Amino acid sequence: MVAALSHPRRDPEGFRPDALRNPMNADLCIRAGWIVPVEPHRTVLKDHAIIVDEGQIVALVPSSTNIHAQTVVDLPHHVLAPGFVNAHTHAAMTLFRGLADDLPLSEWLAQHIWPAEGRFVDSAFVTDGTALAVLEMIRGGTTSFNDMYFFPGETAAVVDKAGLRATLGMVVIDVPTAWASDTHGYLKRGLEFCDTWRHHPRIRALFAPHAPYSVGDETLKAIRMHADELDMGLHMHIHETAGEIEQSLSRYGVRPLARLDKLGIVDSGLIAVHMTALNEAEMHLCAERGVSIAHCPESNLKIAAGICPVKSLIQHGVNVALGTDGAASNNDLDMLGEMRTAALLAKGISGDATAVPAAAALEMATLNGARALGMADRIGSLVPGKAADIIAIDLSPASTQPVYDPLSQIVYAAGRDQVTDVWVGGRPLMRHRQMLTLDEQSILAKARTWRTKIRNA
Repeated sequence: MVAALSHPRRDPEGFRPDALRNPMNADLCIRAGWIVPVEPHRTVLKDHAIIVDEGQIVALVPSSTNIHAQTVVDLPHHVLAPGFVNAHTHAAMTLFRGLADDLPLSEWLAQHIWPAEGRFVDSAFVTDGTALAVLEMIRGGTTSFNDMYFFPGETAAVVDKAGLRATLGMVVIDVPTAWASDTHGYLKRGLEFCDTWRHHPRIRALFAPHAPYSVGDETLKAIRMHADELDMGLHMHIHETAGEIEQSLSRYGVRPLARLDKLGIVDSGLIAVHMTALNEAEMHLCAERGVSIAHCPESNLKIAAGICPVKSLIQHGVNVALGTDGAASNNDLDMLGEMRTAALLAKGISGDATAVPAAAALEMATLNGARALGMADRIGSLVPGKAADIIAIDLSPASTQPVYDPLSQIVYAAGRDQVTDVWVGGRPLMRHRQMLTLDEQSILAKARTWRTKIRNA
């Protein structure tokens, strides 16, 4: 299906010059072979341009429209799409990539990852690991990510320099770490982080209790109280494995989601990560309460945690976004790969080839992530009034030729090395595969130093 998007009407000639603050002097015009704006659903615009002024999209118009802009970018072989929204990461854990592969979750965490974190994680680790992650994400077309890790202030500083958007979790867990020694310490440091960064235009905070099995009732009650006071959401691993369900039934007499519901956690501000073990009643509850789910298919497959019932969740009306999880368990931060896996996995386990079509997979990686983060009015689609978070994917290589449907090529054929250009708020972060805001060689050198330190420990 090929349709047209304009402002405010949906006909191809609906461009209004008065939509521009100064139609003769816009900041940026990007002309491309195709634009996939995500909204309206399944829309593809051929030979169109995006007009950007003061960091916002002001119009989508035919490429032939006579628009003068300070910067004009011509990409006739590319498709423009919204930047990907990675709904669940542990960015700094890129420095543990490949450290302990091919292990079940409990062994991977308890015998390898947690001990490694205890030995190596500090502010320098988080700074360097996040820089490596941000470099990888920009190269793969991710413009916004939702993170859960220690030392969020260090993560924020890297994000600020790189020019990305991020929602950073104030981690709480009922065990001492390098970040804090007890519940009071976690909450105190988290709230200090929130106060420091609350006015940043691209960085937001939310509470990130680790998981039901690692955070007790009293701690969750305290988090609920602070979240209500600050009008802030929660980001939490929930129902990741069948073992987690069994443990909760043994300890609390109820399944984890039911316990969280009794504590007032299950509402529209909750981003529930993984959710591989769900029954019908739980899916209905999530839909009724407006819970968003961050589906991490590749991580779940790799550690054999289970498979999120995406088709059923969508049928129930639940907002399902996509996340990569951390590079220690995935082992990459590739949202194009995650889309493909999510679409194919949903088809395979449901026996329904229409379970997650290409357009739905792209929405999961963009607009649904923005919805989960409460930012759908600002990012997640290429429509007038939203921030100009835009990526360009080159469809000229043999692997994406011929082009019948750019949507299908994005989800089923394109690789992240075909992302050539990235803008956030109209600011270019990568042009022609060249990084503009990060010192790539310095970041890679520091990653090699950490590898030596960790390997030789």
